[in-house]
Amino acid sequence: MEKRIWHKAYAQAVPPSVDYETITLPAALERTVVNFPDTTALIMMGRRINYKELDELVNRFATALADLGIQKGDKVALLLPNIPQVVIAAYAVFRLGAVVVMNNPLYTENELEHQLNDSDSKMVIALDLLVPRLHKLKEKTGIETVIACHIRDFLPFPKKQLFPFVKKEMHRKTDPNEGIHDFMDLVKKYPPTPPKTELAFDDLASLLYTGGTTGLSKGVMLSHANLSINVQQLKAWIYEAKDGQETVIGIFPIFHSAGFTAVMNHSIYRGLTVILVPRPEPGIVLEMTRKYRPDWFPCVPTIYVGLLNHPDFHKTDFSSIKGCISGAAPLALETIREWEKEVGATIIEVYGLTETSPLSHANPWGGKTKVGSVGVPITDTDCRIVDLETGTNDLPLGESGEILLKGPQLTKGYYKKPEETADAIRDGWFFTGDIGYMDDEGYLFIVDRKKDMIIAGGYNIYPRDIDEVLFEHPKIQEACAVGLPDPYRGETVKVFVVTKPGEAMTEEEVTSYCREKLAAYKVPKLVEFMDELPKSTVGKVMRRQLREMEAEKAKKEK
Repeated sequence: MEKRIWHKAYAQAVPPSVDYETITLPAALERTVVNFPDTTALIMMGRRINYKELDELVNRFATALADLGIQKGDKVALLLPNIPQVVIAAYAVFRLGAVVVMNNPLYTENELEHQLNDSDSKMVIALDLLVPRLHKLKEKTGIETVIACHIRDFLPFPKKQLFPFVKKEMHRKTDPNEGIHDFMDLVKKYPPTPPKTELAFDDLASLLYTGGTTGLSKGVMLSHANLSINVQQLKAWIYEAKDGQETVIGIFPIFHSAGFTAVMNHSIYRGLTVILVPRPEPGIVLEMTRKYRPDWFPCVPTIYVGLLNHPDFHKTDFSSIKGCISGAAPLALETIREWEKEVGATIIEVYGLTETSPLSHANPWGGKTKVGSVGVPITDTDCRIVDLETGTNDLPLGESGEILLKGPQLTKGYYKKPEETADAIRDGWFFTGDIGYMDDEGYLFIVDRKKDMIIAGGYNIYPRDIDEVLFEHPKIQEACAVGLPDPYRGETVKVFVVTKPGEAMTEEEVTSYCREKLAAYKVPKLVEFMDELPKSTVGKVMRRQLREMEAEKAKKEK
C-alpha cells in the first residue's frame, strides 16, 4: 500500500505490506502437525493435547459430521466455552468446507433462537448443560442435530463445578434417534478419514455475530482469506514469538472474534500452546499463570482490573510474560499505570472489530507505545477520520470524528443483510461507529462510541472522558457514565460506580471530585453505587443495559 504517516512508527522488523500465503485454516493445521507434532497444542486444567493428537481428533470428528450429513457450505453452530471441543469442532467444520457459527453460551433462549434462525444453522455442538434448551429450540429453528460435549471429556481429574453461569437444568441423555449425539461417542466411533473437500481461499469460513449491544445481532461473514490474512498480519506484528515454542493464555472466549483469531487461529497457525481458561475469573487466571507461566498474556480490561485487586495478585510471578495485550474494550489509563508499576510490563492496547477479523490497530511491538492510544494501523490496513455529520470529509489530525477502516481482513458484509452491509461498507471503507482521532504520527485514540455520545445542553459529552476521571479515584474500582433523558438539557449524565473492596463513598464525594477534574457541563448530576457493572463475556461494560435499566425504572415511576 502507499506510504502512510504511521509506517514510521513500525518496528524495524515489521513491513508496511506483506505478500500473504493463500493457506486456509485447516491447511495451516496440517502444516503445523508436520512441523510440530509433539508440541502441546492445548492445556485443559492439566490435560495436554499435542498437535498430532489434536489433528486426529479433528479428523475423527470431521468424519462423524460428514456421516451426519454436514457438507460444504452448511452452517454448524458452536455453543461452547474455552474447552478442547471448541477447537476440535471448529477445525472439523472447516475441514469439511462448512461454516462455523459462533454463539455465546450465556445467551438467552430468545437470543439463541434469533442467531440459529438467522444463520440457517442445521446443527449445534454445545455444552451438555445447554442440551435441554436446544432440544426445545429444535422446534423453532432449522436445527436437525445436537451434539453434547462434557466438561469431563478432557479433564485429568474428577469433574469440578467450573461453569456456574448455566442455570441448573435436568440433564437430557443423548439419543441419536432424537438427533442428540455425544461428542466422545462420535470421536471414538469414527476413523480419522474425513472426505476430501476442495476449499477456495475466498470461501466463507465463519459467521461471527456482533454483540447485539445496539439491537439484534448481525452475522459477520468472514472468509478463510479474512481469517488467514489477519493471523498473518498478527504474526508479522508479534514477530518475536517463536513458532512451536511459546505459550498463550486463552482468557479471551474463543466464541468471540478476539479469542477466535488471536488465541485459537493464530496459535494453530504458529504451533503455539494455548492454556484454555474455561472460566475467566481473576483467581483462576492467577492460578494458571503461576502453574503454566505463559509467554503471552492477552485479555480484557476487566481482567486486568480484577487481577490488580485480587488478594493473590502479589503472590503471583509474572516474570515469564513477554507481552501483555489488551483488547475488546477500552482500558483505563489508571489501570495501565498501576499494572506497569506492579508488574513491570507495559500493556499494549489493540483495536479492531468483528468486521475486521478483528485486528486493525495495535501499539507497535518493539516500537513506541503511547499510553491511552490503541496504536497504529497494522500491516496493509488503512484508516481515515471523517466528520460525524456526512461521513465524507476527512478531518485534520487531532480532530475527533468517525473511524473508517479498509484492509484485506475486512468482511464482505453481514449475512442476508444487504442494506446493513451497504450502509456499513461504502466504497470499500468500513464505517465503524467509533469516534476517535489520530495524532501526527498516526496513533489512534478512541474517544467513544458514536451511539454512546451524550448531548447535554448542546454540548457533546463523551462518557469515556468521565469514566477515565473516575477510574483515577483511589476508592473506585470501576465506573460507567451514561446519558439519560432530561426535559431541560436534552440529556443529563448519570454515573454508576463500583468501589474497591472495603471502601465506601458518598454521592457528594463523587460529584465534588468530578467538579475538580471536569468541565462543569460534564459533571454527573446523578450517582448510583453498584456491587458490579453489567458486562459482556469479553469484559465490555454494557452501557446500553444500564440505560435500559434506567428506562424501565422511569416507566415504573410514572
